Amino acid sequence: MEIDLNGKAHPVTAPCSVQDLIVSFGLQGKGLAVAINRNIVPHHQWELHLLQPHDRVEIVHAIGGG
Repeated sequence: MEIDLNGKAHPVTAPCSVQDLIVSFGLQGKGLAVAINRNIVPHHQWELHLLQPHDRVEIVHAIGGG
């Protein structure tokens, strides 16, 4: 299936959870925020949240500052 990942088409093998996607990029433990179709997915739900065809996925690196 295909998702929209940070504005670009990206193929993934179904079933694919948010956690699977993060691991496939080697990004686990990197302080990330993930939104699916403009809704934030809390980290504790990444393993349970399955991606659907044409989901709009945004992965951003969370940084602190002030």
